Amino acid sequence: MTAPVRFPRFYVTSPAPCPYLPGKTERKVFTELKGPHADALNDALGRIGFRRSQTVAYRPSCSNCRACVSVRVVTREFRPSSAQKRNLKRNSDLIAIECRPWATGEQFELLQAYLGARHPGGGMAAMDETDFADMVEHTAVTSVLIEYREPTETGEPGRLVGACLTDRQADGYSMIYSFYDPSHETRAGLGNYIILDHIRRAADAALPYVYLGYWVEGSARMQYKVRYRPLERLSPEGWLRMSGEEQDRLIAKATSAPGRARAIPLEGSGKDGVPGGQEQYRLENGEVAQATARSVA
Repeated sequence: MTAPVRFPRFYVTSPAPCPYLPGKTERKVFTELKGPHADALNDALGRIGFRRSQTVAYRPSCSNCRACVSVRVVTREFRPSSAQKRNLKRNSDLIAIECRPWATGEQFELLQAYLGARHPGGGMAAMDETDFADMVEHTAVTSVLIEYREPTETGEPGRLVGACLTDRQADGYSMIYSFYDPSHETRAGLGNYIILDHIRRAADAALPYVYLGYWVEGSARMQYKVRYRPLERLSPEGWLRMSGEEQDRLIAKATSAPGRARAIPLEGSGKDGVPGGQEQYRLENGEVAQATARSVA
């Protein structure tokens, strides 16, 4: 007789200013990932729009806003655009290495350079090496850290130029956090290349999806996600494919927007916290939230 799986307890964070839409307030619901069924729970929650931050799974639960929408790429039907083909060709010599989720000083130096150039005032800017190690190593699910290295003259893996913390779920890869060399003189589009490489890896592994986290219409820093086709978004009716016409409109809008943000990898996670009390943990936007000690039905 199979032992019943205990239904997880869910908690909500205290309201906080939204990092994506000015004037909005955000709140998140979360639960802890632990024990022998952590992978199965993470898979199930991922399919209904949750994201992972260390040993916590969370999703937006804002009282009067539904702007944060989970999106995923359908890998078997993905066809790169002309620009994406050029990106793949330009960076095709990079050596990708799947590593166990173990933080290194080299990775942390690259992260600091990335945050300093792209998110100097963000919630992760003050991370130290211990924070980074927590972000990478504290996981109860199947995770890898994929390093992207330039080849040496002899073809061996050399300089680290990018990395991505990734969960392998039953139906795809979930990109938790990626970062890269923001000032490389000859490798434009490294962030986009990391996403393209994950799509290719998932297709090769017969995994149907790559989860890109939350897309927020109206937030310039999230518009790069609409460039990957076909794209599905989570709705009250389940996962629905975004039409080609809508993606055309969104891409055109993002391309023509004055002062638009440059394409960036997914916002990342940092410290987590055990639900209860007033524990602090970082969510996908990198900001620290206070966990309210009450469960939700």
